[in-house]
Amino acid sequence: MSSVLKVIPHLIGIHIRTHMEYRGALFIGWIAQAIGYAGIYASIALLLARFENLGGWTWPQMALLLAFHLLAYALGASLSFVQFRDMEEKVRLGTFDAILVKPIGPWTFLAFSGLNIEYGGHIALAIGLMAWSVTSLAIDWSPGLVLYFLAAIVSAAMLTAALMTMIGATALIWVRSRHLFSIFFGFWELARYPLNIFPLPLQIMMITFAPLGFLAFIPTAVVLGKPVPILGDWAGPASLAIGPLFVLLAMAHWRYCLRNYQGAGG
Repeated sequence: MSSVLKVIPHLIGIHIRTHMEYRGALFIGWIAQAIGYAGIYASIALLLARFENLGGWTWPQMALLLAFHLLAYALGASLSFVQFRDMEEKVRLGTFDAILVKPIGPWTFLAFSGLNIEYGGHIALAIGLMAWSVTSLAIDWSPGLVLYFLAAIVSAAMLTAALMTMIGATALIWVRSRHLFSIFFGFWELARYPLNIFPLPLQIMMITFAPLGFLAFIPTAVVLGKPVPILGDWAGPASLAIGPLFVLLAMAHWRYCLRNYQGAGG
């Protein structure tokens, strides 16, 4: 364990130095990301300026929801998206086999050797929008609520990384699995909106089978004191437990897929 902990900073350092060799491209990428999401958020703001609210959510409340959604995604995806999105290709080309003989676990190597600092634009925009929304809303920030809010961000980031790990791991036993990311992002797009605007079957799906409602809506609703469909008073504890729970599930799924991996080409 101690040797692994020593290797992780080394892997991260190499990756960051590689990206920083092209600082101009990195910063342009950050700006482009921020502008892209800002454009989407501006369109939502204009919509709410016309209709006042969306499912009972005003623009400052929606801004907090959008910021939470983007920040949790960026933190979780930085450890998982690019690394595990390419698992299908790694299996087909046989490059995953080379990872298996490295002195640290394959998940650790994939996650930290590819730590994606290109999410800097996401994080900067999310923090800025979150700061504005918090100052615009009359939230009674008790110490407990602050701790809950921070813990909920961590839990949502863990959920993001766990889901992406599970999708990527599937390539070890079912090579053609990259399309599962398209399904994930379809639901992820919906998760930036209030859950109560959707039909009840979709609400149930996004709380149970595809729990992306926990990525932003549920913790934000708890902070704002809004009702949460289905969960009710259990929304707060559930939003804190969901991240660690899915990390455990992702670890079990990763180990299962790794045990059943048959080598290059699947």
